[in-house]
Amino acid sequence: MKYFGYIVCVLVTFLTPVKNEDFAVQQVTCESQINPLAVNTLHPVFGWKLQSNQEQVMQSAYQILVASSEKGLAKGHGDMWDSGKVVTDKSLYVSYDGKPLKSGKKYYWKVKLWNTKGEITDWSKAATFRMAPEILKKDTHWIGAITKADSHLPEGRHYHSATYKKTKKQAIIDSTAELARQSILLRKSFKAKRNIKEAVIYVSGLGHYELTLNGQKIGNSEFAPLWTDYDKTVLYNTYELDVNHLNKGENVIGVCLGNGMYNTIEERYTKFFVAFGPPTLFFKMKIVYDNGDEQEIVSDTSWKYSKSPITFNSLFGGEDYDARLEQPGWNQKGFKAKDWKDVVIQEAPKGSVKPQQTTPVQINEVFPVEEFKKYNDSIYVFNMGQNLSGFPTIKVKGKKGQTIRIWPAEGLKEDGTIRQGRSGKPYYYEYTLKGEGIETWQPRFTYYGYQYLQIENINYKDEIEAELPTLLEIQSNFLYNNAGRAGYFNCSNELFNKADELINNSIKSNFQSVFTDCPHREKLGWLEETHLNGPGLFYNYHLETYIRNVMQNISDAQNADGLIPTIAPEYVVFGGDFTDSPEWGVAGIILPWMYYEYYGDDSLIKEYYPVMKRYVDYLTSKSDEHIVSYGLGDWYDYGDHPAGYSKNSPIALSATSHYYYGTYLLAKAAKHLNKDVDAKKYAQLTEEIKRAFNNKFFNTKTKQYGTGSQFSNAVPLFMDMVALENREAVMNNLLADITKRGYRLTTGDVGNRYLYQVLANNGANDVMYQMQNHEDAPGYGFQIKFGLTTLTEQWDPRKGNSWNHFMMGQIQEWFFKSLGGIVPDENVQGFKHFYLQPVIVGDMSYVNSNYESVYGTIVSNWKREGDAFVYHVEIPANTTATITLPVTGETYINGKEIKASKLILQMNANTEFELGSGVYTIECK
Repeated sequence: MKYFGYIVCVLVTFLTPVKNEDFAVQQVTCESQINPLAVNTLHPVFGWKLQSNQEQVMQSAYQILVASSEKGLAKGHGDMWDSGKVVTDKSLYVSYDGKPLKSGKKYYWKVKLWNTKGEITDWSKAATFRMAPEILKKDTHWIGAITKADSHLPEGRHYHSATYKKTKKQAIIDSTAELARQSILLRKSFKAKRNIKEAVIYVSGLGHYELTLNGQKIGNSEFAPLWTDYDKTVLYNTYELDVNHLNKGENVIGVCLGNGMYNTIEERYTKFFVAFGPPTLFFKMKIVYDNGDEQEIVSDTSWKYSKSPITFNSLFGGEDYDARLEQPGWNQKGFKAKDWKDVVIQEAPKGSVKPQQTTPVQINEVFPVEEFKKYNDSIYVFNMGQNLSGFPTIKVKGKKGQTIRIWPAEGLKEDGTIRQGRSGKPYYYEYTLKGEGIETWQPRFTYYGYQYLQIENINYKDEIEAELPTLLEIQSNFLYNNAGRAGYFNCSNELFNKADELINNSIKSNFQSVFTDCPHREKLGWLEETHLNGPGLFYNYHLETYIRNVMQNISDAQNADGLIPTIAPEYVVFGGDFTDSPEWGVAGIILPWMYYEYYGDDSLIKEYYPVMKRYVDYLTSKSDEHIVSYGLGDWYDYGDHPAGYSKNSPIALSATSHYYYGTYLLAKAAKHLNKDVDAKKYAQLTEEIKRAFNNKFFNTKTKQYGTGSQFSNAVPLFMDMVALENREAVMNNLLADITKRGYRLTTGDVGNRYLYQVLANNGANDVMYQMQNHEDAPGYGFQIKFGLTTLTEQWDPRKGNSWNHFMMGQIQEWFFKSLGGIVPDENVQGFKHFYLQPVIVGDMSYVNSNYESVYGTIVSNWKREGDAFVYHVEIPANTTATITLPVTGETYINGKEIKASKLILQMNANTEFELGSGVYTIECK
């Protein structure tokens, strides 16, 4: 009976639709993107949001038109597909069902809607999508300065060292194959005619590239394309050009290539030394003229190359630039490239070439100098005020040949100079002046995690020393993925606000091509963060396309035997538990379910079901009577012991519980996909694992699991492995341990989420509040008191290495789900229906939170005013929410007493009821 009122409305048929200016299509998407340029499926899915200031607005029908031309769509001709009026409330993942779509072709579409009141919207604004071209290996020519065979680069992924010692023979080889590591410039001149209709570029420069056309940079990405396992997948980017980018007559394409993760460099610091090949370029440009003629410019032997002024570039070691080597106008018409050399056709990367369909990495914030100190006559240390991932931009003036060296770092030594020992050294930028007025420079192909910049051999601003160049200005560029924020949290507890800020700054710092562990020492995609911090990531950021990319990397990393390694892409094989740990590998099973829960899209469950199944079968093969006894366990659990492997809790308990959880979700996936045989098989296996787990780890006398640690008891409670008759006793034991320790945690990277959510889900939010609302370690308050601006690897930053890790940021799920009370409905995915059930804890007087779901923005703001509880709620159109108030008393909605209100769809109790869409102020006295 829950949705009875809504069902009645849907069944009503309206014969005479009426336009309503307050009912409109707000945002349309194709493949969860706005006007995508490289759709890689023949049946793309469409979606939209409804905009209305009315209450209880539900869609009752839609109509979609898809046209092959903009003019045809404007005239209402859906020559590719006219869905007709489809009676449904479905507004997401509506699959294209028209004529076959052509490779590389651009299409135009729009949608109009009906609601249950008989009202109809105007057509949405015209939207577009372009189909990806059929780029096959045999059609892709990769070009560069040297072939892989001549480069003598190393093979394999077993180099795990900060230093690489060359043999005498290797040194000779390296001297003859310098181009294997050198940044190069490539150029291609071509002629274009008038009356260009459209021009599209498809490009992949590995490791990374910067593309220009007639001297103007195309796109605003940094480090494109995104990192992948280049033996499995290679991404290319797509750009639609404004016709004004092109000249009649001569035009020049310019590309600068850097190494990236494709070709790591051994000089200076490096976490690992592995190469897929020397820098390489694939390029295809298609021009269509008004008369229908077409012109293609591709990467072939007609291109020329020259060495770049970037004399050294490494993601792990830094970048050097010699401005004296610049060739002004090299990427513009009229340049004489007589000394440039012919490119060579290179061996194509092994991976499948696919379009990048997720958001790019960009410069999203800029920080000026906060303060500085002069260390000696030529060295300054600048505090940029924010620890971040990025690089500096400098403006400098001086003589030709003068050199500035910039050392970035997270922290300082006691003498005030920078400290790189914990984050990977040596790493620096070096700029050599050309001596022509004010020179502006920033690195192109490297970044580091830092707050401080130590700069050598300079004057600063007004100081004049003829023998030194003068630094006029410097800024820090905060570099992270451009996915965009989805959520907001703020409350009366300033410690929680600052903790949220710390965590988000760390997430952004590590929100690169992959979710990295740290933005300096490793830059690797450790997988446990993606699911243990998953809800916080989903609440805070738009991950609709990004998680698809994560799952592709996981699939690419999976071994033939089913093992999902701890990192993806797996650029380096660490071996042992650092390659194979169930708490990390299970991300390949958990993430598709989180994606479905938050976005209502089960496509990842469908696509990666084989990945899930192979991984569970792998864990089964590693088990002994259903017990898995290896891995890292509750990594970095808290105590007097050194951080690392789990010390407080049995590793086998951790590994087996995650084996169980992965198997449980696999059985659930099999049932969801109607794979009846698998569903029965893995449901039975789930029960067998649970039985074996309880037999081995549960003490029937003490009602404790394992060592009785917080992790040992919280994990089986979270995963529902505890028999019903024992749950209360296990929970009480958990609470007793927390109380005994003065409301301090002992869990680590893996256990934090389970501990926090078990407390939240079992009526112990006040205990959670006491655990977090203090300034001691372990806790966020200690880091805030310490003066940090990002979350660190260890609770006590004086003991840890990295000062920019988000792996301990699991509290964000509690901020949004418990304090804000925005809770997904596991039975109605994607927030089509959801719960608003905030909790009041401690002395908190207000919480403001919102989340931009795939249906629209959900707002949940509450405050205490004397004896009254005031709750401001916004529910998006085409959704419903069940409200549970944390107080009792006379309740009013928008000034009307709740029992008399016509807004209620269903009443369950005095303080629990269901509302349709709208904006509401709920007051309980």
